[in-house]
Amino acid sequence: MGRIATAAIVSLWVIPVSVLVNRIVPDPYMDEIFHIPQAQKYCNGDFMSWDPMITTPPGLYFLSLVYVAALLPSKYVLQLAPSFPEACSTAVLRSVNGVLAVLCSIIVYEIITHLRPALDDRKATLFATVLALYPLHWFFTFLYYTDVASLTAVLAMYLACLKKKYLFSALLGAMAIVIRQTNIIWMLFVACSGVIDITMAHQKDSVEVDDSKASNRGTNLSALNTSVNVSSNLKRRKSRGNSKANQHIFYPSNTSSASQTLGLLHEIQAIILSSWRIKWELLVSFSPFFFVLLAFVAFLLWNGSVVLGAKEAHAVSPHFAQIMYFSIVSALFAAPLHFTIGHALDLFQSFWKNRLLGFLLLFLASIASLLFVHFFSIAHPYLLADNRHYTFYLWRKIIKFHWSMKYLLVPFYVYSWFSIFQLLGKTRRRIWTLVYFFATSAVLIPAPLIEFRYYTIPFYFFILHTSINDNRSWLLIGILYTVLNAFTMTMFLFRPFHWDHEPGVQRFIW
Repeated sequence: MGRIATAAIVSLWVIPVSVLVNRIVPDPYMDEIFHIPQAQKYCNGDFMSWDPMITTPPGLYFLSLVYVAALLPSKYVLQLAPSFPEACSTAVLRSVNGVLAVLCSIIVYEIITHLRPALDDRKATLFATVLALYPLHWFFTFLYYTDVASLTAVLAMYLACLKKKYLFSALLGAMAIVIRQTNIIWMLFVACSGVIDITMAHQKDSVEVDDSKASNRGTNLSALNTSVNVSSNLKRRKSRGNSKANQHIFYPSNTSSASQTLGLLHEIQAIILSSWRIKWELLVSFSPFFFVLLAFVAFLLWNGSVVLGAKEAHAVSPHFAQIMYFSIVSALFAAPLHFTIGHALDLFQSFWKNRLLGFLLLFLASIASLLFVHFFSIAHPYLLADNRHYTFYLWRKIIKFHWSMKYLLVPFYVYSWFSIFQLLGKTRRRIWTLVYFFATSAVLIPAPLIEFRYYTIPFYFFILHTSINDNRSWLLIGILYTVLNAFTMTMFLFRPFHWDHEPGVQRFIW
């Protein structure tokens, strides 16, 4: 019932808002002027033409073809579209993302119930519904962009990996990459997450077997102690020797305790040792991911770049400040979790327990952040010139308000990242959190343009693995998202403006 309820609730806003958007903005807008004509060429059977301004692969267009083909019989019967090309209208192509948004909400629900099986259906439905309102995901549900399809494919890949359907997960990963090529990073992240889960489960099984044997051995020794002291002493020495041999191997009992009580190096050591013992199992299970990776490398060699078109405007750049922006934006979108007195005290106490290491990490993070914003903060020409995006105003009104502003924001960046780590540390192992950080960095740092849309997938991976149980926090987040969505959609639909140097109506957009 939870899946049906989630899909029904999400549909309640997807359908009417889609109708409203198509009525007020019937023509392609912003990046749609590239995507929609390209998809319509595919609908006409022209698979050889390509718009050089499009940077992403044609995965969304192929999905659209399947979607339109499924709709065509009903449209033909209702005499809405007599031919396949005529069925690929702007409204129909936009509705692809509406359907995918509903599907994505079901996938989110499935991930939540898998990660937290003790959660009841009502709470899982509430959580999934709130996440469907995430502003960047919600807004682009109603336009023909790649974001919704990309998120849906990545989360579907992750869900399949959680369920140990690794071949299916790799196939979904390939589909995610064909939609947006940077999803190769998230495929590798999902594969690493699967390896961590398998190896740690193997370690847990090993410890349970060893504990059972030790318990039986102890019972036998106790029984024999009254009759054969010499034999008992020999067995005790043997037992002590085995114990010493196993002292350096970490066997976690569960995810939560392991991530809080054992060091990162011990976790890495445990994973390496366990991976070697089950290397053939891992090789068979995760080889499909490796073949997808090889195919992506072949694509890079053929294309000469990650992006397909507009390569000059999207050249890889060392934009380290991007991960600073991500941290504070993600923290603000989950403000009821990060900015409370209780959470701040918990974060301070975690530093205070190991003051030397804690404050050393804080010092190093602050220095690194200062270097990032000073030397690796990029103002892309698109950011400076396009006043249709909210990032244009955030850059001018906040970061460029004063020369010192970007440095004054560093404490907030650092706090946000440590807050993210602390929240993830309650449910995930340290090695998982480290891999998550590396994946997020690998996706964001090479991107020269500040686009909040790029933060969607790492934000979802973060929020799905936090231990938020109280309805109050989720309701506050839901209210925050609803207010933001109402504001951004109102500005988009009802506050158009014009440029002197270019004809046409302009609209505010994320």
